[in-house]
Amino acid sequence: MALFALILGNLFASLSDVAVKYLDSDASVYQYVFLRQLIATIVAAPFYLKNRKVNDSTVNWKVTALRAHLIIFGASCMVIAITHLPLATANAVFYAGPLLMLPLSILLLNEKIKLDKAIGSIIGFVGVLIVLRPSQFHWAAIFALGTAISLALFHVLVRKLPSEHSVIHTLFWTSIMSLPLSGLLAIFDWQPLGPIQLYWIVASSVCVLAYNALAVFAYKKVQADEIALAEYSGLIFVTAFGVWWFNEVPDAFTLIGMVFIVVPLLPRKVLRRKNRRNKA
Repeated sequence: MALFALILGNLFASLSDVAVKYLDSDASVYQYVFLRQLIATIVAAPFYLKNRKVNDSTVNWKVTALRAHLIIFGASCMVIAITHLPLATANAVFYAGPLLMLPLSILLLNEKIKLDKAIGSIIGFVGVLIVLRPSQFHWAAIFALGTAISLALFHVLVRKLPSEHSVIHTLFWTSIMSLPLSGLLAIFDWQPLGPIQLYWIVASSVCVLAYNALAVFAYKKVQADEIALAEYSGLIFVTAFGVWWFNEVPDAFTLIGMVFIVVPLLPRKVLRRKNRRNKA
């Protein structure tokens, strides 16, 4: 269930990237981040108030505040990267996040990492390098790396949140605590929004909210290293969407890199199928 939830979440995250790509490149980054978080708060609030069964005094406010501000940093970097890079290239760097989760899980959570998952992540990192091709390095890739780092920390820190808190509870407080700083930054770069821009911002916000909910559910169920490789499934989605909507046809090197990134997922699925057949 955790693996499926994370793959579904990556589908929503990919759709969010499509919405951001459709935004005008001159759109205010901080305005987008603030409105996205405001919409997320508004959507989560009714569910939080209706099902409020947990005492808020048990909230880990330091970790929640840190995760909220990681959203601001990561989302800002994401907008810049997607605006200036093809969807597949930007996301290949984004998906370096699961690679960073392995050492972060050791340092912050004292989790033990299995050898096969470490090897699989190294193979995935090789794929990222092939897609990115240092000889053709673009400055926007630095911002994509910033998104990857913030995503890795964001998900690893879920394990430090109280287990009795629901997904909605976590999403509500993370969203609302991101509003003060993102709102302050947006004020200094506020621009009039047309209906089309507002539509894409709302679409992106809803998709990101769905991704965050599914990711919180997934990472609370199992250790980070158990499902981190499933984050790479999003590469398949964004590549298809890039071809479909933006005519961004990947070249041979990009496709080879994608294979290196996605292949580590396959053995685990094959093993599950074999186990089911044996039980049958």
